Amino acid sequence: MTKIRINNIEVEAGNDQTILDAALMAGVSIPTLCHKDGVEHYSSCMVCMVKDNKKNNYIPSCTALAQEGMDIDASGEEVISIRKKAIELLLSEHRAECEAQCRVVCPGGYNIPLMNRLLAAGDIEKAMMLSFSEVKSGEIKCLTCAGYCENACRRKKIDAPVSIRNIKIFVAQHSDKYTEGKLLNSGDSKELSDSLNTENHPYNKKQFSSRIGRLETSEQNEWLKECTGDRTRYRTITDFKTAGDEAANCMRCDCRAAPDCRLRELAGEFSVKDPKGKVVNSPVVKKINHRTGLIFENAKCIKCGLCVRVCEDRTDEPALCFINRGFVSIISEPLTEEFVNILATQTDICIDVCPTGALSRFK
Repeated sequence: MTKIRINNIEVEAGNDQTILDAALMAGVSIPTLCHKDGVEHYSSCMVCMVKDNKKNNYIPSCTALAQEGMDIDASGEEVISIRKKAIELLLSEHRAECEAQCRVVCPGGYNIPLMNRLLAAGDIEKAMMLSFSEVKSGEIKCLTCAGYCENACRRKKIDAPVSIRNIKIFVAQHSDKYTEGKLLNSGDSKELSDSLNTENHPYNKKQFSSRIGRLETSEQNEWLKECTGDRTRYRTITDFKTAGDEAANCMRCDCRAAPDCRLRELAGEFSVKDPKGKVVNSPVVKKINHRTGLIFENAKCIKCGLCVRVCEDRTDEPALCFINRGFVSIISEPLTEEFVNILATQTDICIDVCPTGALSRFK
């Protein structure tokens, strides 16, 4: 056994245990992004940095082994400062929107992207339940609103904004049959139940919210890949069919991982602001594997390598890997494979280990 001190707490660690392992035993919390229990260690995010007081240097706790007599500072001011800088660096090339602009500017904070997805999928009942939960305390704000959501809609820059205001008014006027009791008992969709619980929704907690930065025209058009409609547009909403058809033109600008993104959590925890200027290391591109449902957005990737390492022992199917070198290295499908061929059986595993919204399921 190896004896070390972490924040003046003595702890015994095994010879093959890391400082992160020892800190866990001592009850000391150290944040991580690129670390996952059971997956080979590889330091890349540097948010787990600690200070070795005896050597007066900083080391990543997820890979540095505990050594006899170590005196570790895991939460001092200098350590916190380094972690903040590591998060800032990650955010500098993290081109993503936590929340869609239409929802950010909405005076009522209505979950417009979720409403559109439900209607586009033909799930009218859940759309009405969502609408009822958002306006049950008073009159729907859309009736007197100037339509800030449509002005912020990214679809506007391509052809015309989604008719958000008219969709919301139509659905709200047809959702009065739902009672609060029924709403509270409807928990079959986690995303919907999170939205119904307005106190717990990340948007209403005013958590950290990143911005994607300046977009090129080609990048703007990437969102069209998520539109499920045939581009038929309806300004006037007369029934649920026209509501669903128009909602299908929503480009889904919000991030799927917004409620459980580890990078977002740490940015909020360390009070790190989103950088105004973004480093364009990877263009905004959406790769969608319709066979497995995997969607990969490289601009959201922090290159932690977890998705690569969790599948590196697989020899029966192509998986994600690093390509290029140095600063321009990115995670991608192998150069000899098409994206549609990768992760035939490992999609869910890779999505689960991703600490951001870079890997998610298309729906």
